[in-house]
Amino acid sequence: MNQPVKPADFKFRLYIVGDAPNSVRAVANLTALCHKHLPDQHHIEIVDLLLEPKRGLADRIMLTPTLVKYSPAPTVNIIGNLSEPQIVLQTLGIST
Repeated sequence: MNQPVKPADFKFRLYIVGDAPNSVRAVANLTALCHKHLPDQHHIEIVDLLLEPKRGLADRIMLTPTLVKYSPAPTVNIIGNLSEPQIVLQTLGIST
C-alpha cells in the first residue's frame, strides 16, 4: 500500500528482475535498512523489469538490482543486492 510521502522523506526506486535471488535479497535488505534507519521517513517503489521492461529502458537501467535514491537530492544509484548496510547508508548520505 502506498502511503503519502512527506517532503523530507527519502524516496527510493528499486529495479529488480522477478524473484531472482539478488532481487529478493535487495528488496529484503532495503526494507530492513529503511525500517531500522528511516522509520516513517521513506517511500520505496519497486519496479520489476520482467513486468515493465520498457520502463527499464526509459530509465536507462542496465543492471539489476539497481537502487535509485531520488529524494532528497542528489540522486544516487547503487547496483547490487545492498548486502553491506554501512556502505549503503554512507553512499546514500544517511548518518547512523
